[in-house]
Amino acid sequence: MEKKVALITGGTRGIGLGIARALAHEGYDLALNGIREEPLVAPVLEPLRQAGNDVIYCRGDIASSGAREKILGQVKEHFGQLNVLVNNAGIAPAVRKDLLEVEEQDFARVMETNLYAPFFLTQKVAAWMIEQKKASSSYEGCIINITSVSAVMVSVNRGEYCISKAGLSMASQLFAVRLGGYDIPVYEVRPGITTTDMTAGVKEKYDKLIAEGLLVQNRWGRPEDTGKTVAALARGDLSYSTGQIIYVDGGLTIPRL
Repeated sequence: MEKKVALITGGTRGIGLGIARALAHEGYDLALNGIREEPLVAPVLEPLRQAGNDVIYCRGDIASSGAREKILGQVKEHFGQLNVLVNNAGIAPAVRKDLLEVEEQDFARVMETNLYAPFFLTQKVAAWMIEQKKASSSYEGCIINITSVSAVMVSVNRGEYCISKAGLSMASQLFAVRLGGYDIPVYEVRPGITTTDMTAGVKEKYDKLIAEGLLVQNRWGRPEDTGKTVAALARGDLSYSTGQIIYVDGGLTIPRL
């Protein structure tokens, strides 16, 4: 049976790497995107390859339209197919600023990576997935957007990040409706407080809050928690749930008295 292929943006570290490992365990061949030089990500790529997966590294900043075209070109040339797109790459504000102090260039920088890039990458991938579906009725594909609880939870010192994730949440539903007729589901996964490079600077703050009962499940989220969720979606376990949001947040967003 032909192996399925997944493209994961930001797939060589943090949550993206957790997703890559989970999909590799499911038998997927992988195209992993990142911005570091390939020798720096070799320690990540090699264990995945040694497990029997075909893994390519697609280096490029997805905020650039030219880089997005190049990445998809690499996937088409090497694999000739794509079954799963995981829009995971994202950035935090360079400096956390109060909502009244955010500058336009700071706002634009976050939007370009967190919203514009996944929207237009999805646009290209969706068109290709439709082509594959028309060419073979047995083709299976899906798109999974990694957003954040920040899509609905306010942080006034990183408002541009919250807005970018809220925008990607709406994009998930838009593409779910657009692709519904082709039976290509689109999902949104919302991680909560997860151990990554992005949260390293606020570890002490959240260690204290978690110890005080911030979460229902009293621990940090791990990249593999999101990875397992994405694997279930890619596997088709929720094939009749297109457009839905899956929280991976330890109960953070449950309203409590």
